[in-house]
Order: sequence, then C-alpha cells, then structure tokens
Amino acid sequence: MAVSSVITVSQLNFYIKSLLDESPALREIYITGEISNLTDHYRSGHIYLSLKDDKALVRAVMFAGNARHLRFKPEEGMKVIARGRVSVYEATGQYQLYIEDMQPDGIGALNLAYEQLKKKLSAEGLFSEDIKKPIPAYPKRIGVITSPTGAAVQDILNILGRRYPIAEVVFCPVLVQGENASAQLIDAIERFNKANAADVIIIGRGGGSIEDLWAFNDEKLARTIAKSDIPVISAVGHETDFTICDFVADLRAPTPSAAAELATPNMTELLSYFKSVKDSLPAIMQRRIDFEKQELDNLASSKVLLSPKEFINIRKNELDMLSADMIKAFKAILSENQRDFVALSAKLDALSPLSVLSRGYSIVQNKNKVIKSAKELNIGQNIMVKLSDGKAECEVKAITLDEKG
Repeated sequence: MAVSSVITVSQLNFYIKSLLDESPALREIYITGEISNLTDHYRSGHIYLSLKDDKALVRAVMFAGNARHLRFKPEEGMKVIARGRVSVYEATGQYQLYIEDMQPDGIGALNLAYEQLKKKLSAEGLFSEDIKKPIPAYPKRIGVITSPTGAAVQDILNILGRRYPIAEVVFCPVLVQGENASAQLIDAIERFNKANAADVIIIGRGGGSIEDLWAFNDEKLARTIAKSDIPVISAVGHETDFTICDFVADLRAPTPSAAAELATPNMTELLSYFKSVKDSLPAIMQRRIDFEKQELDNLASSKVLLSPKEFINIRKNELDMLSADMIKAFKAILSENQRDFVALSAKLDALSPLSVLSRGYSIVQNKNKVIKSAKELNIGQNIMVKLSDGKAECEVKAITLDEKG
C-alpha cells in the first residue's frame, strides 16, 4: 500500500476541529432538544449534558462563565433551546455543542426559575403559616425598605403620616431593580435586625414586568426574610403580582399603600374610640360609686355591725359545741385505747414466767443460767431454785434420769 503521507491522531482531530471552528454555519447555531445525561459540577460550575430528539443525540457542555447567568435550573428531561457553537474536543475526537445560552422551550426562563424556587422553599416549610410572626398592633418604629425615587416610598410615607403620625419611620433606601438590588435588600433587612431598628418592616416597590421584580425572587433574600426577628410585610408590585418575597413574608400586601395601612392602626379611629371612652367615663364611674355605696349600706345594715354582741354569742355557742364534741371524741378514743391496753396486758401476763411460778412451778438456775435438763447437773453442785414467793439454795445429792432421757 502506497502511503503519500502519515498523520497522527492529534493532527487529525486538530484538522477536523479547525474545519468546524471556521465554518460560519457552526459558529452560532440554535438547537432544540431534550436534556439527558445531565451532570452539574457544583465545584467548577460547568454543566455537562446531552441534547436529544427521537432519532439522535449530541453531547454538549456549558462552562461556568455562561452557566452562572442561567435564570433557571436545568433538569433531566427538560426541553430547551440552546445557543452555541459546534467544535471538537481534541482529546477524544468527539464533536460537541458548546452552549453559551439556554432557554426553556415553551416557558420563559424567569417563569420556570420562579416556579422551581417556589416549589423548593414551599417544601422546606418557609411559606408555612405556623412560622409567620404577628404584626404589632401599635408599632413605635416602622422600617421601610424601597427605592428613594419611586412612587412607592411617597405612597407609604403619606399613608403612615396620615394614619399613624406618632410612629417613627426608619427609611433605608435601596435599589429595587437590577443586578445589585437583591444584595442591597438583604443587607437592609440584616441591618434592621442587627440594630433592632424597627418593630415591623415594609419591603417592596411599585409594579413592573417579571424582569423588573426579579430581585424579590432571590433565594437568599427569601431566607433572610424568613429568619428575620422583626415581622416583615411584603408589598411588591400590584395586586396581581406575586413574588417569592410575598410568600415568605409574615404578611403580604397587594400594594405598597396597602402595606402602610396594614402596618398601622388608624389614628382617626383611635382618637374617636378614646373620645367615646372618655365621654363614657363619668357614667361608668357613677355606676361604680353607686354600686360600692350599696355594698357599704348592705354591710352597715348587717347583723354583725348592728348587734356585735349577738354575733359574738353565736360564735361562742358554736365554739362550746365544738369543744364538747372534741372532748367526747377524745374520751371515746381514750376508752378504746384502754380496752386495747387491758387485752394486751392479759396476753402479756399469760406469757410471764412469774405467772407460771404461781401455779406451782419453779426455775432451777446455776450461776444465773437456767437449767433445762438433769444432764446439766452434777453431784455436789450448788444450784438456786426460784419459787413464786422466794428462792432457795440447794446442793445436788443425787441425779435420776427418766427412762426416755
């Protein structure tokens, strides 16, 4: 076989890569397919996957620099539209798609990211009513976190000033839109909590598109609101707008104006209530005075005060009766105890050695030791014989044992 030239595998792969890289048709393509073989390297940030349809499959990679800009989390089986370039990975000779951007096919990336985060936090219990803190009825300080230039801050301040002017408003101006907005919102809540600068916090902004409101769908912001020691009222957008911030907050207001109303009592209503209380106080006090006066009259006309001697005699008679009952009960107890004592004495007397002696028996002792058997005696031994009315010293002259002994 004639060989005009021989190349290496590396040269072949490099040449094919050069052809693909120089092809205008492959420098930027849009391709739709279903994600499979998904591997998300959390340390490096790279995403490796395959895109497939019902007939074919192509390998793909999305490097960390592009992956960090994704607004949704790719999942196995998800249908997407990817933009990128086709090239060859020289080490293996495998051609693959290098993805620069990717969008869900059929649903917006922001909508999908919103639903994914909502599902995740809900499963963790961050939306549960059981962990939501009550809004104080009469706050002394009200924290407001919003843009200093929007209409929302003016609406909030106007309503707070009209409804409850005695409360101090602590305003923390922040960005509410753009790349740095969520970080500023998080920092504001943390600063309020660290300084204990408010009794309740209103966080929000006016209406806008989902892109405009996206800072309020940040996961870290949601977790910061959930762990806030100060109750948080979320007031983002219009009544039909819902963000993750709304779900995790202790109370959701449909608008910033409504948040100001929910955070405060109505001063006009309070003054009206206090006036009605003030107007009714004289009548209430008069009724109380009349009641106490009647009580005093009742006491003054009681038998105790009208005839104290009779009251004392009644109590003395009761005391005499109690004393007689106590003496009677004591005598009954004493009589019963005496009967028990006599019975026990009789039993004890029956067991007494002296009682045995009175019936004609005697006790033989040797050196205060009771002799129980003739075998314990010896001829010539001195013994003591104790009788019922005295004792005698004797000498043993003879010992006779019974036949059974």
